[in-house]
Amino acid sequence: MDNGAGSYARYLSGDDNGLTEIIRDYNDGLVLYLNGITGNFCLAEELAEETFFKLAVKKPRFSGKSSFKTWLYSIGRNAAIDGMRRKKHISDRTVDDLYDISDERSIEQDYLREEQKISLHRAMETLNSDYRQVLYLTFFEELSNSEAAAIMRKSNRQIENLLYRAKLALRSKLEKEGFEYERL
Repeated sequence: MDNGAGSYARYLSGDDNGLTEIIRDYNDGLVLYLNGITGNFCLAEELAEETFFKLAVKKPRFSGKSSFKTWLYSIGRNAAIDGMRRKKHISDRTVDDLYDISDERSIEQDYLREEQKISLHRAMETLNSDYRQVLYLTFFEELSNSEAAAIMRKSNRQIENLLYRAKLALRSKLEKEGFEYERL
């Protein structure tokens, strides 16, 4: 995979499959990232659609100064900020609404895994928006600090400080619940 830049270039050249590939490759991660900003899964899905719509209709220029993913997530973040200003939405869905517990394989293991995910997401929901964003971008999307800085429009030093404080806050919340997450 060429990180989306090649697909976008093909789309701009007239190959509609390029945009289809971008949506397939980035939709889920973008929705989850935007959910971390808005706290509303339905709104996050709408904002992701709006982001891809902007690519399709406005065809903004990708300069290549950052990775394609960083550029795309920045467009999504801006759409989220604009959308939240317009709509002033407050989260109306909980994390519990978004997870189904599987009973196919080991019910007990799957149940514990899901409970850990729910605990982690609940704890993350209580953090401020910047903490949620930096944790999501660096841990779940596995972006570098500089890529997260570009998306969040902060300096590398600010991202390092945010990440440090976010980890402490998240670890504290999880420990109160008796949960330890190995990557913190």
